[in-house]
Amino acid sequence: MANILYGVNGEGSGHSTRAKEVISHLQNQGHVVRVASFDRGLQNLAQSFEVTEIYGFRFAYVNNRVKYKRTLAKNLVTAPKAARSIHRLLQLADEWKTELVITDFEPLTCHVGHRRHLPIISIDNQHALTNTRVSYPRKYARDAAAAKLVTRLMTPRAGAYLVTSFFQAPIRKRNTFLFSPIVRQEVLGSRASTGDHVLVYVTSPSPDLARLLGSVGCRCIAYGFGHEGREGNIIFKKPSMGDFLQDLTGCKAVIANAGFSLVSEALHLGKPYLAVPVKHQFEQIFNAYYLDKMGYGAYWEKLTMERVESFLQHLPEYCRKLELYPRHDNSALFERLDQLIAEHTGGRKKSLSASR
Repeated sequence: MANILYGVNGEGSGHSTRAKEVISHLQNQGHVVRVASFDRGLQNLAQSFEVTEIYGFRFAYVNNRVKYKRTLAKNLVTAPKAARSIHRLLQLADEWKTELVITDFEPLTCHVGHRRHLPIISIDNQHALTNTRVSYPRKYARDAAAAKLVTRLMTPRAGAYLVTSFFQAPIRKRNTFLFSPIVRQEVLGSRASTGDHVLVYVTSPSPDLARLLGSVGCRCIAYGFGHEGREGNIIFKKPSMGDFLQDLTGCKAVIANAGFSLVSEALHLGKPYLAVPVKHQFEQIFNAYYLDKMGYGAYWEKLTMERVESFLQHLPEYCRKLELYPRHDNSALFERLDQLIAEHTGGRKKSLSASR
């Protein structure tokens, strides 16, 4: 069995939701897993595992839009914290006799892996953009180039990339393996039903969207707006994993930002999805584009009442497409991960680190 350092990006809840499933599997296999994360990842994972808090790079959002200058300034000011985290992780990796690093889009643990010449495995959805052949509208070329650069810088030269995707794409880089999205056990064990409400979720409060939905003739249950209570046809709720899953499994459709985990869970449950990607966050634009392309829903950079009503009118069409969506458990990715760990921490000490 292996001593594993597992780095989890703490931006949003998607990375930690996925990592929780993987870490639980690894522990069930008898591995010793040390987790490092920050922000939302730290909060979510600390409920189930012992987690070391590290510095994390964060995006700055204003009214559902990424502000790049503010993001850069925010992270430059706190850069010394990153150096201290790396120094601490290097010490801990030695104390823990770490044999392998797994990273979910978390750069500091990847850096520690390279410094200590350890095998590195990347598990995320972001590398679909760089490691598979995909398409996107030309108008997003600049945003795509920035996203590709960030993706390459976050976890460079891993020995293996286990990439999750809700659509198939040809692999274009070696040591890359494509899998269906990792879905948490609570969702795998849920039975979906079709209620009368639309589930709404935003990464950061969006007053404009709230006003728009207030004029649409459908019942909405909304998360992420920073307050709770009923306002007309909208019930605003505070964050709650249990309530959110119940509202997701019972909704007739989803209107939300295009984070990978929520998109994946909605598709698994057969929920048509109207995506409103965070502006200038290409990962969400990319998810929204392919969701629309596969016929599982629609996306718009800016919503109007007419566009929301059009989406609701086409729900039967989206539901028919979703009947054909390939639903899988997490076993295929776990089997491949087990093989890689056995290969590179067992009797054969072949390095999984990229050649230097």
